[in-house]
Amino acid sequence: MNRREIFTIPNLLGFYRVIAFPFILWFALSGWETLFAIFIVINLLSDVADGYIARKFGLETEFGAKLDSFADNLTYLLAFTGIFVFKLDDFMPHIESFLLFIGMTFSFVIFSLIKFKKTPSLHLYSTKIGGYIQGAFFIVLFTYGFITPFYYIMVVWGILSALEHLIIQIIIPEMRTNAKGLYWVLKEDSGDK
Repeated sequence: MNRREIFTIPNLLGFYRVIAFPFILWFALSGWETLFAIFIVINLLSDVADGYIARKFGLETEFGAKLDSFADNLTYLLAFTGIFVFKLDDFMPHIESFLLFIGMTFSFVIFSLIKFKKTPSLHLYSTKIGGYIQGAFFIVLFTYGFITPFYYIMVVWGILSALEHLIIQIIIPEMRTNAKGLYWVLKEDSGDK
């Protein structure tokens, strides 16, 4: 892989999210809610931008997919940290569903680390849509407040998406990038026979 494939605009946005992680985490742990909210929103928007730019201009690479997945996992960690530091009172009436959501979200990452010795980079449609829903929920949470129906849409979608992710990881013999979804994995597997 040459420098041109590594230093693309989508990858630079991914690098930004990785480099910004400790600073945004520090904002959360220091109790600076406004700075935390501003920079986590920038992270979320840069995630949308890097995927769009990569697809639009044909800049999708396996390295970029792995970098994006790693940066996504760090952003999830920041989001959960921000919720626990700043918004836990809003979540307490819903804590059981929220803990299930967190457990399911991290379960497919842990499963991938155990089975494949690497973080997942499947980029399923369900996780992409779920990421948009979660990002929108998080932006609304920090700018407007907690909206219960929106919260449950996010949680249900996230749990179903995590289940799809786990099922695919159980089925596939090695990690791949951009698998789209269970339907496509099953279709590919049936076409191989």
